[in-house]
Amino acid sequence: MKIAIILFFAILSEVIATIALKLLDGFTRIVPSVIVVIGYGASFYLLSISLKAIPIGLAYVIWSGVG
Repeated sequence: MKIAIILFFAILSEVIATIALKLLDGFTRIVPSVIVVIGYGASFYLLSISLKAIPIGLAYVIWSGVG
């Protein structure tokens, strides 16, 4: 259950970072730039934690389906 929550937050942070990409304007706007960098960083970190307990194929299917 704990791993599922970590994977959920990994997907959520990736979606938020992807949405912020539309607002970047070539990395000239600071707030969306920070959101993108932190969002993708958190996303990959949390995904790596969840991969310790979930097989990569299953994690990718969930990641793709939800995200």
